[in-house]
Amino acid sequence: MSATILDGRALSKELTAQLKAEVARLKAATGKVPRCVNIVIGQDASAASYGKSQKRAAEEIGIDYQFTYLAHHVSQKELLDQIKFLNEDPEVNGVMIHKPVPEGIDFQQAVNALAPEKDIEGMGTGNLGRLFLGKTPIIPCTPASAMALLALSGVDIAGKDAVVVGRSEIVGKPLVFLLLEKNATVTVCHSGTHRAGRLESHVRSADIVIVAMGKPAFIKGAWVKEGAIVIDVGINNVNGKITGDVEFDAAAARAAFITPVPGGVGPVTAVMLMKNAIETFKQQAGRP
Repeated sequence: MSATILDGRALSKELTAQLKAEVARLKAATGKVPRCVNIVIGQDASAASYGKSQKRAAEEIGIDYQFTYLAHHVSQKELLDQIKFLNEDPEVNGVMIHKPVPEGIDFQQAVNALAPEKDIEGMGTGNLGRLFLGKTPIIPCTPASAMALLALSGVDIAGKDAVVVGRSEIVGKPLVFLLLEKNATVTVCHSGTHRAGRLESHVRSADIVIVAMGKPAFIKGAWVKEGAIVIDVGINNVNGKITGDVEFDAAAARAAFITPVPGGVGPVTAVMLMKNAIETFKQQAGRP
């Protein structure tokens, strides 16, 4: 078997066109476009690169995307004051806080201070709680990207055995609830599973494998079930080459569908952030 590639770049272009049309519709109806603000504490190369890619995506779609820069030595109180200011600004529809944050800043406290209706990354407890209940359109961007690529396969995942490798708050745990909403049967694997020597057996039995570990080629292609769907969320720099968490070539020889790294989940993530910005705008404007 040779896997069909789930092309994140192509999906990103398709979704961008859809969101661009949606923003045009909202502008015609309200006279406004969504406006979001990225709070950057200190300035480093990763912040500049990631922020610029988001801004490019926003501009193509028609979203007003701005930066608020705070000094590296900013206090937690000063950050919370800035968040309060943005929460109360009726012209701002969405806010995010760029990671990593400097030592001494409590990121989760800051995110939880965001008004849920402006939390475009969906990482505050308000939106995560709604995700648990299946009641929020504001879904963390990377899990949303993984689910969009899974949907691209065209496979009905109801009743399928899905294994999520990795239990982070920003990827693994949200994916559990998103997969359950689609009626998949979900198993979560993590470091404890690996230490117990059971990771391989779980992967071998899975119809769907979604991996977010941050360990290059850790999931061996030989473990992948014939005909499975493999979504590789990992991004690792190995000797200047970007690779995923899955042994790609060997996995692609067995899977029915697989995402490449790069070119899979990554390109869709920025677009999903813009989708969330549109959703927050619609909530605040009372528009469907």
